[in-house]
Amino acid sequence: MRKTILITGASSGLGRGMAREFAAMGRNLALCARRTDRLEELKAELEAAHPGITVAVLALDVLNYDQVFEVFKEFRRQLGSIDRVIVNAGMGKGQPLGTGYFWANRQTAETNFVAALAQCEAAMEIFRDQNSGHLVMISSMSAMRGMPKNLTTYAATKAGVASLTEGIRAEMIGKPIKVSTIYPGYIRSEINEKVKNTPFMVDTETGCRLLVRAIEKESAEACVPRWPWALLGFLMRNMPLSFVKRMS
Repeated sequence: MRKTILITGASSGLGRGMAREFAAMGRNLALCARRTDRLEELKAELEAAHPGITVAVLALDVLNYDQVFEVFKEFRRQLGSIDRVIVNAGMGKGQPLGTGYFWANRQTAETNFVAALAQCEAAMEIFRDQNSGHLVMISSMSAMRGMPKNLTTYAATKAGVASLTEGIRAEMIGKPIKVSTIYPGYIRSEINEKVKNTPFMVDTETGCRLLVRAIEKESAEACVPRWPWALLGFLMRNMPLSFVKRMS
């Protein structure tokens, strides 16, 4: 059992929801995000509801790459070991290329890929030293194919981190370090709260429960929820781009 779990981007959305699910399972948590007031509220909530667990919180801006390494090491110092790291922090900002919003696409690319790379580096340093651990990358169903308009850069970053973790997983074959890539479909969270009338959208609580269930299996890859996203993922990878365009 992975007793101590580190989650980035834990102050809201899927990170916050997964923290609640793991706390209910009796796991110790290392939670980090920029908004420490929300982390402190979550810590108080979880420790009150589950008095047998330990919840450590630290401020982290994942774009401060040196801080990523410092925070991960400090969590390990406080908790003794880190059994699982969930690379969850990210953003959905983006605009069609060539429309004057390079700054937004660059911020998305740096947050979702370069910062994720830093988190993977920091996690793997700990896991290699421990000779154990479970690295979990929260990617997206949009990683299955190049996506148009506002999703172009976002989808590219999520494909990038999926490839990154697959490379780590290939290296770790036969070793006591597991690597999983999770592809969430439409799960309601702060990143998409303004999106209306989206088919197959599930509520945050349901989505996080299914995410945690998939993470606990420690499979190499998982689409969440499995239905209909496993089928849609196959179609996205194999159908003409005109099909993918209609999904955006």
